[in-house]
Amino acid sequence: MTKNVGSIDRTLRIIAGIALISQVFVGPLGPAVWGWIGVVPLATALMGWCPAYSILGIKTCPTHKA
Repeated sequence: MTKNVGSIDRTLRIIAGIALISQVFVGPLGPAVWGWIGVVPLATALMGWCPAYSILGIKTCPTHKA
């Protein structure tokens, strides 16, 4: 698994993940909805790898030349 999520993308994913997980405590819907949905962007940000990006051939991190 090579990293395919760049730093700006990771930051936005962390913010989105935390925002969705916080809806468990303040939102109208229960934890089964927003909490689990928020785990996905948070996990992909922490790993630095997104399976959907791999399938679509997207890479937001800079490439390093050898």
